[in-house]
Amino acid sequence: MRRRETDSEGKIRIYYDELYRAWGAQHWWPAETQFEVIVGAYLTQNTAWTNVERALENLRQAQLLSVEGVRGVKLARLQRLIRPSGYFRQKAARLKTFVRYLDDHFEGSLEKLFSLSTPQLRQELLNLNGVGPETADSIALYAGNHPVFVVDAYTRRILDRHAIIPGTAEYDEIRTLFEQSLGQIATDFETKSIENQQLLEAGIRGAAHPPSAMSTAHRTALVQVYNEMHGLIVGVGKNYCRKTKPNCDACPLQKHLPANGQPVDKREATQPFVRRRRKAKA
Repeated sequence: MRRRETDSEGKIRIYYDELYRAWGAQHWWPAETQFEVIVGAYLTQNTAWTNVERALENLRQAQLLSVEGVRGVKLARLQRLIRPSGYFRQKAARLKTFVRYLDDHFEGSLEKLFSLSTPQLRQELLNLNGVGPETADSIALYAGNHPVFVVDAYTRRILDRHAIIPGTAEYDEIRTLFEQSLGQIATDFETKSIENQQLLEAGIRGAAHPPSAMSTAHRTALVQVYNEMHGLIVGVGKNYCRKTKPNCDACPLQKHLPANGQPVDKREATQPFVRRRRKAKA
């Protein structure tokens, strides 16, 4: 028997459809290799992507943006190169740990690592120092093309303000909600290359990046939909659903806001979700 879709799942499907029609493919993750995605996933912790780009460029210029490069470089030099990303001592040590783990367990092969099942891969990554659910899932989805949805701060904020699920909900609860919501979209997914190219020529929209080797790599429809939805959510969070001074009136999702078209008061974030929903309906 087919499981009945919830209202929350239906809303997320609508959000995907409307944002994708408006902005097209977001071309995440912007990288040329799997390892560049992995390094970026580590470096983007607690910093802006612009700072990550500077650190990645330093590694690229030094010809160290590879498993071999990070394996061979002195820790002190690696720290200097990634300094723009912040917390550079911790991040350099964690990158070294990842490469040692890859060498010890998978003969230095990303292909062998990503051949694990999705649950196995997530658990292996989560066991590494400095890897939380968002980093693990970013690596699994964007580097390994595994069907797992990435939940970030933008996702929590949008869901909370739209009274879909509290921003304080457990990571896996939110991840499961998106994965259940987007499965049907993947079944019906069709690549819109001409439309997407026209949108790119008209200007980058949402949080889109120019196409890259990784963003255009072959992947299943389900992985592609998870990929796009995360990028689209970043576009909403970055440009409209900001932490302070949200620009709700211009947001493509404005019409879906509860309670007089305004985001739920962030002071209510710690209240039980049922009480918040009742207040929105009052």
